[in-house]
Amino acid sequence: MRKNIVAGNWKMNTTLPEGIKLAEEVNAALAAATPKCDVIICVPFTHLASINNVIDKNKLGLGAENCADHKSGAYTGEVSAPMVASTGANYVILGHSERRQYYGETSETLREKVRLALDNSLTPIFCIGEVLEERENGTFFDVVKAQIEEGLFNLSAEEFGKIILAYEPVWAIGTGKTATDDQAQEMHAFIRKTIADKYGCEVADNTSILYGGSCKPSNAKELFAKPDVDGGLIGGAALQAESFIGIVNAF
Repeated sequence: MRKNIVAGNWKMNTTLPEGIKLAEEVNAALAAATPKCDVIICVPFTHLASINNVIDKNKLGLGAENCADHKSGAYTGEVSAPMVASTGANYVILGHSERRQYYGETSETLREKVRLALDNSLTPIFCIGEVLEERENGTFFDVVKAQIEEGLFNLSAEEFGKIILAYEPVWAIGTGKTATDDQAQEMHAFIRKTIADKYGCEVADNTSILYGGSCKPSNAKELFAKPDVDGGLIGGAALQAESFIGIVNAF
């Protein structure tokens, strides 16, 4: 049975003191609750070790927003998967649309990152999704299928079973636009079928597929009610504990 998951992606939006305060607020909100989903916060590299020390890891998972495509070496400014794991993190976001768009990350690069994440016991939250032009010209299914095949289908079935997928319609990130419930379900069902065609129905059924495009407390319940939407990868709404917990409580 696949798990429902809500993951907050803070991006470059908090200083270390601000990040610790936000983590403490989320942690406190979860302390007296029994969420019906796994809850994860994915934070900047600078925050990981400090936040690991202030949260209850039984209630709140911790992840990084990226890792390098090399295990070690002379790559100034990069942070490797072993370095991420050493902070206490258990998750890492890979292939986010902003990394693909602004930093030119390719499927080849992402295959290396996924391999290193898995080798260091990090669970990849692997992002896929189309831009507005691809949605409007009708190629969005082909685009998403290619991202999955080129980035992940080198994995064994056992390895793929450790992946969380996050579908992010790029045209709905930070724009205030949101895919309709039916659009999200249509794409999530397509993604699950793509996985089933490669690895079989059991692996597909056990894969968590998150929705990541302007999900907020006001629309989360309707999105999460769809049979193939297993949770969310939350951006802006994760920067306030109240709104983030509102999404967690949508299950």
